[in-house]
Amino acid sequence: MADGGLMEGPIALAIMLIVAEPGKENDVMNSLSNLDEVIEAHMLFGEYDIFAKLTCLDFGSLSTIVVTKIRNIEGIESTKTFTIAPTL
Repeated sequence: MADGGLMEGPIALAIMLIVAEPGKENDVMNSLSNLDEVIEAHMLFGEYDIFAKLTCLDFGSLSTIVVTKIRNIEGIESTKTFTIAPTL
């Protein structure tokens, strides 16, 4: 916490589970790695192909990143986004 009780750094965190088109997993991973908001990404086995962790300054920015950038990446079939609740 900075002076005055304000939080420093990003305050909106999310986890995304991504289903990629078959054979497009590496392309999607490369596209995700070019986004500053994606702080972690891993390939998965199972129902979902990719796990990504995002951080943004607020939930409005998070929404914009998910809808306009990530969901428009070529090779993504579907996403499931979970926002992380702030610690109480």
